[in-house]
Amino acid sequence: MPHTMPFRGLPISQRDVEYAYGPDSELREGVTPEPARRALTVPDGTTVSYVVFPGTGPTVVILHGLAGSGREFEPTARALAGRRVILIDQRGHGHSTRNPADTSRAAFVDDVVRVIQAESAEPVDLVGQSMGAHTAMLVAASEPKLIRRLVLLECDAGSGTPEEHAALGEFFRSWKVPFVDRDAAAASLGGSPLAHAWAADLEQRPDGLYPRFDPDVMVATISAVATPRWTEWEQVTTPTLVVYAENGMFTPEQKSQFVARGAYATRVDLAGGSHDAHLDAFTEWIAALSSFLETR
Repeated sequence: MPHTMPFRGLPISQRDVEYAYGPDSELREGVTPEPARRALTVPDGTTVSYVVFPGTGPTVVILHGLAGSGREFEPTARALAGRRVILIDQRGHGHSTRNPADTSRAAFVDDVVRVIQAESAEPVDLVGQSMGAHTAMLVAASEPKLIRRLVLLECDAGSGTPEEHAALGEFFRSWKVPFVDRDAAAASLGGSPLAHAWAADLEQRPDGLYPRFDPDVMVATISAVATPRWTEWEQVTTPTLVVYAENGMFTPEQKSQFVARGAYATRVDLAGGSHDAHLDAFTEWIAALSSFLETR
C-alpha cells in the first residue's frame, strides 16, 4: 500500500459501474459468451475459484486488488472481445477459501501459477491491479516462461506501514453488516464505483448481505505486500505495461522509480481515474490494455 489513505481511492466520483453478473452470480440476459466458474484445490487445502470467459488465445489472466474479486473485472473481460479471459478470485477473496492458512506472497503466486498451468498450454497475458498487480509481478519474475505480456495497473514494488494496515482493518470492521440490500450497501460505503463493486460482490446470507472477505485476512495479506520486492521486479524479463491513473495512490517519485527499475517496462498514464481506474476510467483503461495486448 502507498502512504496515502483512504483505501483504494475512496472517495472517488459518483459514477456507477455496470456488471455482467446479477446479485446471485447469474449472467444477465443478452450477455455473451457465457462464462463458466471453475475451481481447483492447492496442496495447503485452499480452494481457488475462477471464471473463464471463452474465446481465443493468448489467454488473458486478470488478478483483482485487495478486498475485491474477479467480478469487478467482468467489464474488462467483455471489452476484450474474442479473447479467452480468466478472472481469478485470489485466496481469501470472492468465491475462494475465505480464511486460508497461508497469506504469504509465495502462496498467492503459487495459486496463480497452478491456475495458469491447469488452463493454458501456452504463455498467457497476465494483468493485475494493486495487490493483484504485485502478485502478477512476482509470478512473472518466478515463472517467466508462463507469461507472454504483463500489465500492472497501479503498482509498486511494495510499500505501506503497520499503522496504515491497522487502519484498513478497522475500516473493513466498521462496515454496518448485514446490509439489507445492495443499494443500501453501496450508499453506506460511499456510493463510488468501488463501493458499487463491493456491493455487487456481497454474499447473501439468511439475515442479509456480508462481504466475501475477512478483515483480519485482508490485513495479513496487505502486510505481506508491504515488503519491497525490488529484486524480483528487476528480474522480470516479460514485456510489461505499467499503468497509473492521474488520481491514483502513488507519488510521482514512486511511479518514476518503479518504472525506471523495470528493464522491460513501458509506462502509460491515464487522464483522470483513481487507484481503481478499471472502474472509473474504464474507456482509457481498455484503450491502453487492448493496444498493448494486441502487440504480437
